[in-house]
Amino acid sequence: MSHHRSLMTKIFGIALVSLLAAGAVSAQQQGPQWKDRAEYDLYEAITKEANPQKKLESLNTWAEKYPQSDYKSARQQFYLLTYKDLNQPNKMWDTAKQIVADNPKDINALYWLTLLAETQPVSDDTLSTGEKAAQGLLSAEKPANVADADWAKAKATTDAVAYKTLGFIAAQRKNWAEAEKQYRKVLEMTPNFAQVSYSLGMAIYQQVLETKNVDRQSEVLHHLARAASLTGQGELPPANRKPVDDYFVKFYNTYRGSSEGIEELRALGKAKTFPDPGFHWDTKAEVAAKKEREFAESNPRLALWKNIKDQLIADNGEQYFEGQMKNAAIPQLRGWVVSGTPEARPKEIKVAIMDKETPEITLKLETAMANKADAGTEIMFEGVPTEFTKEPFNVVFEVESRDKIEGWPAPPPPAKKAPARKKKK
Repeated sequence: MSHHRSLMTKIFGIALVSLLAAGAVSAQQQGPQWKDRAEYDLYEAITKEANPQKKLESLNTWAEKYPQSDYKSARQQFYLLTYKDLNQPNKMWDTAKQIVADNPKDINALYWLTLLAETQPVSDDTLSTGEKAAQGLLSAEKPANVADADWAKAKATTDAVAYKTLGFIAAQRKNWAEAEKQYRKVLEMTPNFAQVSYSLGMAIYQQVLETKNVDRQSEVLHHLARAASLTGQGELPPANRKPVDDYFVKFYNTYRGSSEGIEELRALGKAKTFPDPGFHWDTKAEVAAKKEREFAESNPRLALWKNIKDQLIADNGEQYFEGQMKNAAIPQLRGWVVSGTPEARPKEIKVAIMDKETPEITLKLETAMANKADAGTEIMFEGVPTEFTKEPFNVVFEVESRDKIEGWPAPPPPAKKAPARKKKK
């Protein structure tokens, strides 16, 4: 069968084997009602046949020769198991429907109809059939010939199968809240089930799209991380894992703005079936805002200039300068000397702020500096912005006096005069 069916079998096992066997054996316990010896011999041969194809041929012979057999219900059960062994889910589906038509409470048929509902082409009929089977499975009562311990084990399996199918059906009907409810029940009973974690995440995401409740996107991320990263019991088969993992990574990068923190979330998803109440994973905007706060706290002057520059390079930068910045007092800034004019005693100084080489500010002084400063000299300065050009970017600051510039190298001490030579007598 499909990867989906293989995964279901791996996780749930065939917990109903004892029930299936009981259904077949019960036919023998009903008394000697065979039509003749030949019919009984057919039955005996079928019970001993290990080859499913030969078993099917014998079942067809039995059905052709004895269409009204008193053991027709047992024969249908044999058909169901034989089609399973032959890997023919559609035949199993049709056979289970026939069994339920005769006996609506047949547990084995309800089980397979429920389990196979997701493998059938989606239609109102298949969804309705799967829904009724799942509900019948949830309300099933213990057969008299099944031990309590066997029934408890089987019931745990059948309930999980039923909830999963009801979740699938709700999703096909776009009832995402109901799908979420049913998938949660499955994971509460069977925590390690990556396929259901994925389905639960997508059911929540569809509600996010409908309600615009973006707060729940963190939950979506958690379940996608678990589906993509779970290993061992309940993991996705390799062919299914890759597209789920690709989707998770794409979703994460879009939500977060980068892959930063993705391995941490994978580990959290693997460790917990459900996220803790109030779980939140920072969005791209929240990460950026946090970094901005950290940057501002550690580099307050640089953060101030970055904010000013962002305003200036925006579309309305000229208006911002004229209305908000021109001739206004600006707190002390830090930068690096790029060049001075004239070089020896500059009255204009080109200053870099964001790096040490790209000039962004021109300082203009009334009184020239007493000496030069080498490129890369770090200075602190205060001034009043008076001019601005966007291309090339430059802001002119009028500096009131030289003492508004800190960090400028002190002029070298004056050279000592050589002592006068004594005249010879």
